[in-house]
Amino acid sequence: MSAICAVSTPLAEGAISVIRISGGSALTVAAKVFKPAGGKSVADMAGYTCAYGYVVDGEGARVDDAVLTVFRAPHSYTGEDVAEISCHGGLYVTKKILRLCCENGAKPAERGEFTKLAFINGKLSLTQAEAVMDVISAQGELTLHSANLARGGELFRRIDGIKSGLIKLLGELSAWVDYPEEELPEVEDAAMAQTLSDSAAQIKRLLAVYNNGMLLRQGVPAVIVGRPNVGKSTLMNLLLGYGRAIVTDIAGTTRDIIEESVRLGDVTLRLSDTAGIRETEDEVEKIGVELARRRLDESALIIAVFDGSSQPAAEDTELISALAERAARGGRVIALINKSDKGVQSEWRGALGEFESAENGAVFEISAKSGEGRELLERRICEMFSAAGDDSDIFVNERQKYCLERALENLQAALGAQQIGVTLDAVTISIGEAAAALSELTGERITETVVDEVFSKFCVGK
Repeated sequence: MSAICAVSTPLAEGAISVIRISGGSALTVAAKVFKPAGGKSVADMAGYTCAYGYVVDGEGARVDDAVLTVFRAPHSYTGEDVAEISCHGGLYVTKKILRLCCENGAKPAERGEFTKLAFINGKLSLTQAEAVMDVISAQGELTLHSANLARGGELFRRIDGIKSGLIKLLGELSAWVDYPEEELPEVEDAAMAQTLSDSAAQIKRLLAVYNNGMLLRQGVPAVIVGRPNVGKSTLMNLLLGYGRAIVTDIAGTTRDIIEESVRLGDVTLRLSDTAGIRETEDEVEKIGVELARRRLDESALIIAVFDGSSQPAAEDTELISALAERAARGGRVIALINKSDKGVQSEWRGALGEFESAENGAVFEISAKSGEGRELLERRICEMFSAAGDDSDIFVNERQKYCLERALENLQAALGAQQIGVTLDAVTISIGEAAAALSELTGERITETVVDEVFSKFCVGK
């Protein structure tokens, strides 16, 4: 099999770059572009060994000093012979060495092709392969732990355990239906219902943490809201650590939505600063206020800012009422009594008390200008979203979620059919469809189109 090659480190200036070559002719290609020091031969190198030497061009001229690492099939990431050239991390020299590999028989790798080969060659299950990119893109401890669980085969084992139980049940049902003359023991309704219910419960558990996983993987959509001049932009600048939003004493300074990402511990917020919510005759500001109201509905976290140095205004009361409804539906709401450095009016604690007692709520006094209260706010946000998962959670991706939903739908159909006394043939069909959906999830029964789609999301060189 011909070899593929790619730069496996970021294509930017750095200390080193790594050019990876994989395939039946990988070591042949490597021997043409790399010459070990001391007269050694690439062909004689054992697996898991390195050699210092030189990359040379077609004329034998030295291009760079480098280290060659050899992995012999099948004991490599892809299951094939693999050679990795570690060179200096300049852009020009990296591209030149990659070009030399192509000129000597390797072809450029496609996105995720190395990991795709690992899957095809049985080195990884599909769920383990997908977890590779989850490890690379992990944004915190929970997402990294989840990715490592899946990469270690835990998701495959959980799904395989469910599927094995269903296949065992299918075998018993099929034998009883197809060979009545053999006087095989009938599958008891209670035992079948228990297997189906247990399988459905395990799938529901995996689906239940999907939304939390997406929040932790992609960042929590969060919005800062409040009436004009309460300190929303000052708060955003405080959380970001630099002056991103314009701050003035003029009401209505912020009109468009300003979006930035900020990392708080293990949680990444996709933070939006919005126009002050109020009634206004300014047409441009009206649009900003409408965008702010819309963003309230789209965000997983609302940080409402109030001017604690003044009495609650009508706009504050209206916002508190809207947020109370959101909190009652389980939404996460933090109410900040800002400008604590100027003194806080006593009415605010009573007005915001329901958020302090809410399970997913909190009330803090803060001075966005001086930074007082910042650490307490960050700690509470981290608590809210770190609680979105635990050490046993595996956050499934969209493709896996779709397979799980199909499996669950068929299991529920089988349970329903059994309860109303439908023939066992119909029950068996639903169980078979559930098992097939789980086989697709793990990659044991999957089309080439789906495989290509999975690995197209990978970076080149992985």
